[in-house]
Amino acid sequence: MSHRLFIAIRPPCAIRDALIDLMDGVENARWQDDDQLHLTLRYIGETDPHQADDLAEALGRLSVAPFELAVSGVGSFERKGVPHTLWAGIAASEPLLHLQRKIERICVSVGIAPESRKFAPHITLARLNQSCGPLAPFLARHAGLALGPWQVDTYALYESHLRPQGSLYEPVVTYRCEE
Repeated sequence: MSHRLFIAIRPPCAIRDALIDLMDGVENARWQDDDQLHLTLRYIGETDPHQADDLAEALGRLSVAPFELAVSGVGSFERKGVPHTLWAGIAASEPLLHLQRKIERICVSVGIAPESRKFAPHITLARLNQSCGPLAPFLARHAGLALGPWQVDTYALYESHLRPQGSLYEPVVTYRCEE
């Protein structure tokens, strides 16, 4: 049996509440719920139990100091000119990039294919399809979004379970940031 995995940072309750308060104003958007709000450091995808164990163990040896993050602005990802994801951005953070690069090296070291996409730190707010209303009013209204900063002292390896009503994200192992 395989596991669908990713590594992420979970924002604190106050940040998640503020993000949930934004979730309105785009017709037919599939807004994320509280349990789905996270900042993906590395999507792994389907992996076998042995490789998942190797990854979990290797992540346990990673050393990184706690650091601060802040939410900054909103935007959308498009595929062939059609928006598919509405997100809240993460302010530039060298410690975040440092952690993400270390995680990428660990993934490759346990046999996971290198990530081909550029790291774009964000928290997904909604999934979109062609029936969604216009994004411009939402994007304009929240362009100056600024939340935080907050102290990041943990990150986790998650398993994603696909369900008709949306994905369920289950933390498998939580890791502490400590030097």
